Amino acid sequence: MDFLSNTTHFHIFTWVVGIIVFLVSAVMAKGSKGKKITHMIARLFYVLILISGVFLFIKGMDYGKGMEYGFKFLLGLLTIGMMEMVLVRSEKGKKVTTFWILFFVFLFLTMFLGFKLPMGIELF
Repeated sequence: MDFLSNTTHFHIFTWVVGIIVFLVSAVMAKGSKGKKITHMIARLFYVLILISGVFLFIKGMDYGKGMEYGFKFLLGLLTIGMMEMVLVRSEKGKKVTTFWILFFVFLFLTMFLGFKLPMGIELF
């Protein structure tokens, strides 16, 4: 399981693919078989994101920034929650505007904090 905790590459790969699959599922026609399949694939990637995130969270405790990594973990959970809420509520025909807004806000905050922390990629 070293590939989960040695670098952030696997984690970044899972959330990039997860977001792409989520967006594909979100724009598909309601009730189609393809939407159900992509929704299940998105759920698989949610689990992979969480597993790799937990390993990185545990490794992040070595950097002495436990609270910041904990906050990022919480934001990541909220991002995944909003992704799932968008897909489920849109399938039921309910309004999802608020959840889309929250998804983008949480995604931006999660990525900003993730890139800012010591194990992140230096962008700024």
